[in-house]
Amino acid sequence: MPHQIEFFVRSTDIDFIGHVNNAKYLEYMEWARFDWIWQTGLTLDELQRRAIMPVVVNININYRKELRIREQVIARTSAVKVGEKSFVIKHELFNQSEQLVADADVTMVMIDANSRRSTAIPEELREALFAELRVK
Repeated sequence: MPHQIEFFVRSTDIDFIGHVNNAKYLEYMEWARFDWIWQTGLTLDELQRRAIMPVVVNININYRKELRIREQVIARTSAVKVGEKSFVIKHELFNQSEQLVADADVTMVMIDANSRRSTAIPEELREALFAELRVK
């Protein structure tokens, strides 16, 4: 089952055309991604304590439908692929009518905060990723 969070489009998310600015879709996905990672126990404090960081190295996004002010957004996150030091997750954003408005595959690498070099994915995150893959 994909991780899910819900929220509403705010007035500050709208561009001069009257719909959500394209960069805000990425921000919505970031909120979902961090909430999803934090659910594994890897909070910001815990990541800092371990001196590790998940870093986005690639995003491929598809904008499918516009969102407007006060619309509900449903963000779903699920694992796609797991390596030793990197993983790929899929974000899907839906409106309140369950219409897909955007989706993206995000490749992330776990890095050591001190050396700034890639490092192994923590076991609890690895287990959560593999659990997601088994559910599919």
